[in-house]
Amino acid sequence: MQKITPFQFGHFELSPVETGRFLLDGGAMFGVVPKTLWSREIPADEKNRIKMAMRSLLIKSNLTGKTYLIDTGSGDKFDDKMTAIYGLDYDHSTLAGSLEMCETAPEDVSDIIFSHLHFDHCGGTTTYDKDGNLKEVFPNAIYHVNKRHWETATNPNAREKASFFSENLNPIKKSGRLHLVEDDHEFEPGLTVIPVNGHTIGQQLPVIKHQDKTIVFAADLFPAAAHIPLPWIMGYDMEPKVTLAEKSEILKKAAAEKWYFFMEHDADNEVVTIKEENGKYSMDRSLTLHDIS
Repeated sequence: MQKITPFQFGHFELSPVETGRFLLDGGAMFGVVPKTLWSREIPADEKNRIKMAMRSLLIKSNLTGKTYLIDTGSGDKFDDKMTAIYGLDYDHSTLAGSLEMCETAPEDVSDIIFSHLHFDHCGGTTTYDKDGNLKEVFPNAIYHVNKRHWETATNPNAREKASFFSENLNPIKKSGRLHLVEDDHEFEPGLTVIPVNGHTIGQQLPVIKHQDKTIVFAADLFPAAAHIPLPWIMGYDMEPKVTLAEKSEILKKAAAEKWYFFMEHDADNEVVTIKEENGKYSMDRSLTLHDIS
């Protein structure tokens, strides 16, 4: 078994956790951007689907002793039909396998920070046992969800309803370990969140800081590096104009302060930096966590 060596970042140890690959419709992923443009960045298959990663982030704190996991991927509860629709690929990687490579057992995870609760971000929190019953994968973890997002997820509008699965949400609710957090929540010194509302109300982007360096978990603010340009916004976003404003504010600061973005869904780029030229933003460098200096 290959071992993943963590990246030391201040009092944190950071490790990428690949949980599988999947496919999503390219048109939906790029909204009003024409296929002639987006397909140059991410080619589509014969069904117009593009390859996406499900990349979580494991954070071990030497300050508090906590082990955080940001998001848990889609999980393995899909039937054959849904597996085919989304082209789920667990030969590439699994949540359990990647955690084992990080020498971390599910029981070791003390805190799960959900960026949001769409199925590809929280499905790995539960699985079916041999008798077909739902069980929690992380029996000791506190589940941290933005308070406004929990309201959205449990009372969704008709357009977003298809992204929230009861088999993912109900066990979190019944666990007794659900912690609803405010927009400005600080988990511990150096670990905070940025709230954004364009993709879904109350999405939270975890932020890890050490000295003058900042790593931001990009989640679905921009799923892939191809989504960095301001107008390149997903058709899945509930409020595209809000996303546009959020991207403009965040990318301006990121370019000026040389932030690093940990990419959850980019199959080819684990970490990216941003550049700005004449008011336009794009990827500057493609890195791994260990390339951060």
